[in-house]
Amino acid sequence: MKGIPAAALLALGLTGCSVYRDATATRPPAGWSWRKVMTEADADRIRSWRRAWDDALAPAKAAAPAAIAAEPDLFDPDRALSAGMPPAGEYRCRTFKLGSQQPLTPYFAAYPAGRCRITVQGQETHFVRVDGEQRPNGLIYTNTDARPMFIGVMVLGDETAPLRYGVDQTRDMIGYVERIGEARWRLVLPYPGFESKLDVIELTPAG
Repeated sequence: MKGIPAAALLALGLTGCSVYRDATATRPPAGWSWRKVMTEADADRIRSWRRAWDDALAPAKAAAPAAIAAEPDLFDPDRALSAGMPPAGEYRCRTFKLGSQQPLTPYFAAYPAGRCRITVQGQETHFVRVDGEQRPNGLIYTNTDARPMFIGVMVLGDETAPLRYGVDQTRDMIGYVERIGEARWRLVLPYPGFESKLDVIELTPAG
């Protein structure tokens, strides 16, 4: 599914709030596979997941060796256990950014824990970061037992609704979910649109 770039919307005269209003809302049709939903740009990103780890992990280790060493399972590219789909519920989530897209961006950043939520409606498993300035929002798709896929968008600041996937490539997100321990998962996002070369979001049940 290929979305309409934001620049094209602007060319049609949709500016300011109207762009945001017209570009939000709908989800992909129920029952579509993640391969049918993803854009061509995101297909390239997910094909390069191993290269993203290679590009991001080495400089992160050099910048913050103790932090990386303290989480061997979280930062092991090949750590993936069976039953990768996390159940519905409230989660405590921590975001780590590895590697850098820009000279002034640090090679490793760890953010305070926040709130995430997974809900299931029919065939859809929905993941959302509830709080914070950067809030991934999207669907987790059945794939292999060990690696469900995630496709969504980044919601920023005081925005109240996510952009429709495919409207803005810098907001589009693709990644995969893996279980890395007892009641512990991670969402891995290769080459996100902002700051890092790899984002890793740790998920553990809240409470």
